[in-house]
Order: sequence, then C-alpha cells, then structure tokens
Amino acid sequence: MNSSHETKIRLNNGTTMPVFGLGVFLAKDGDETRHAVSEALKAGYRHIDTASVYKNERSVGKAVRESRIPREDLFITTKLWNKDIRKNRVKEALQRSLDDLKMDYVDLYLVHWPVENRVASVWPEMEELYKEGRVKAIGVSNYHIHHLKELLPIANIVPAVNQVECHPYLQQRELRAFCKENGIAFEAWAPLMQGHFLKVPEILELAEKYKRTPAQITLRWGLQSNMVLIPKSVKKERIISNADVFSFELAPEDMNILNNLDRNQRMGPDPDNFNF
Repeated sequence: MNSSHETKIRLNNGTTMPVFGLGVFLAKDGDETRHAVSEALKAGYRHIDTASVYKNERSVGKAVRESRIPREDLFITTKLWNKDIRKNRVKEALQRSLDDLKMDYVDLYLVHWPVENRVASVWPEMEELYKEGRVKAIGVSNYHIHHLKELLPIANIVPAVNQVECHPYLQQRELRAFCKENGIAFEAWAPLMQGHFLKVPEILELAEKYKRTPAQITLRWGLQSNMVLIPKSVKKERIISNADVFSFELAPEDMNILNNLDRNQRMGPDPDNFNF
C-alpha cells in the first residue's frame, strides 16, 4: 500500500512523477489559483497540473515561488493548446507557458487534445523540446488507443504519460492496458467525476463502512487501480482531505464493487468529437 502522497512512479524516460497532484482546471487566475496551489504545497502536494488554456499559469508560478520549495522537489505539468497545435506554434507556446510560470523548464508537457490531422505530426516538435531540455518528459492527453496507434509508429520517443478522463463510471480498461503494454503512464483527470461521486450509492455506502469521505473512497479506488490522480479543488479543507488517501486500503471485494460501476459514461468531451 502506498504510504505517502509523495509516492512516485518512474516514467519511461527515468523521470519520477508523484502519483497524486492538484489540478487547477477552472480555477480563476489570481488569488483563487494562488491560494489553492499554496495550500496544496503546504499540505505536502508536490505535483501541480495546469495548462495554457486554463489561463492561470502565472498564478501557479507565483504560488510555487512563494512556497520557497526547491524547484527540483516539484513536478509541474502544463499543456500545448489546440490553437497552437493547429498553427504549428509548439515552441512558441511552450516559451509562453514558461514565461508565465517564470520557470526554466516544466517536468511534463502534454499535447492537450488529439487535433485532427495533427495527432502524429505534432510529435516530432514535442521531441525537439525534450531534446532541448526545456521539458523533462513529454506526453499526450485525451488520446484514445487509435490515436496512440497513429502516433507510436513515428515516435522516436514514446509518450511518457497519457492523461485522460477516468473514474468509476468511465474506467477505460482497454486504454489502461494498452498504455501499460507500451510503457505509458496512465493519468486520470476528473477522478472525482466532476462531483458526481456524491450521487453514487455504492461510493456512499463504502464511505460509511470505512469512515472516510466519498471523495477519499473514489480517489483510493483510482490509486489502487494504478492511476496517477490530479483531483481539482480550490478549497483548503478539500485539498487536505482529498490527499488523505494513503493511510487506508480498499479490500478486494470493495474494489470489485467499484470496478462493477463502469458505464462508459463521460463527464467531459469525447476525444473523437470535440469542437475546440
């Protein structure tokens, strides 16, 4: 059983990545994001996930600097947005993110969505960023198996991570298996189902059984399913509570209860059908 939310996995290029982090999707730029990141860092988080399209990279960077935690002790992810993919502005987009973060590098840079006709062709430019040392690892986000099958034959560097929507109602078993077979770490966004976990009777029953919050039950399921998790919250109490998932373990029969909830139900957009 994992013992600390500083627990890390080793990516396929040797970089280590904390299995638990804070996502800042929809967190407002300014005090809201800065306070959320600050409280997470105080609570022991060392992994922060942002993106250029979130428009809050400056606030993330400010909170990191104010924390005085050595940069090498942190894992910072940001992402290449679709407009920059379409306009072939990969290097410019990364530099803009680094300028906003006020950092020399990011630990993980992700292609945010599988933009049509650019799924594979964007990758050589990502590899160049990696070779330049401005990113410690490169990966993709929202890639289905068929996107990865399009990418892998031309890749000199296998993506280190695939970050996708995953939770008890959307368990992505085939994609998880494919990523494992190809040495790609699997990272879940919306692991708390965008709040829908509070409406799942089985989760509520297990929370009562274990004397834990429903969020902790849901996140523990993800950890025991070998996922990297980046739950989003801007509230201090929830940030602290969400991370308290390393001091208990779900029994196999209770994991099975949650494993049986899969409905292939998305809370966010389908990577095969998005218009942004």
